[in-house]
Amino acid sequence: MFRRVLQLPIGLVLYGGGCAVMIAAGIGLDPWTVFAQGVSKATGIGIGWVTNLIGLGVLLLWIPLRQRPGLGTVLNILMVGTAMQLALDVIPTAQSFALGCVMFAAGIAIVGLGSGLYIGARFGPGPRDGLTTGLSHRLGWPLWVSRTLVEAVVLTAGWLLGGTVGIGTVAFAVLIGPLAHAAVRAFDTAPGGAGTAAPHASPAVTPAAGAASAP
Repeated sequence: MFRRVLQLPIGLVLYGGGCAVMIAAGIGLDPWTVFAQGVSKATGIGIGWVTNLIGLGVLLLWIPLRQRPGLGTVLNILMVGTAMQLALDVIPTAQSFALGCVMFAAGIAIVGLGSGLYIGARFGPGPRDGLTTGLSHRLGWPLWVSRTLVEAVVLTAGWLLGGTVGIGTVAFAVLIGPLAHAAVRAFDTAPGGAGTAAPHASPAVTPAAGAASAP
């Protein structure tokens, strides 16, 4: 239990920090962070605080879907955006495309590691993952259909609001699954120890965003 309790906040802080590095890279973001960035630009509220507010709003959508939040769900809402906002205050923005690529690679690696730590702690999914799985269960859709539709909607909305869509968006979609899957296998706290993948932690599942996707 101590390991699980320790892994959870470390993973969430790393996830938020990794997202901040990707934001500073400036070459594109995952769908949920594109949405948060767009809302931030439209409202003037810091993107980290917007991320927390979006997480809370998504959690409310769990009610008609009959999803039950866990400790990890609640802490995800409180910690990911906060870590993101604090990290952005100290991380410099990339001044060239090459540096942006390097920063993005570092950021997605940190997000993958954070995903493995917090998913492997097994304290419940993030609010965005719960939304997609809830839609899948209630409507009978395959999980990939629910996830694709939700992320397409938030990506489009975020882009229209001014969020950054670019090569990083594509890179995140391709790379986050394998990275998070490897990290979950390394840090899963299920009986049997590390190396046993969590059954709910498919390669597409992250905290934000996310997993997979999103925070």
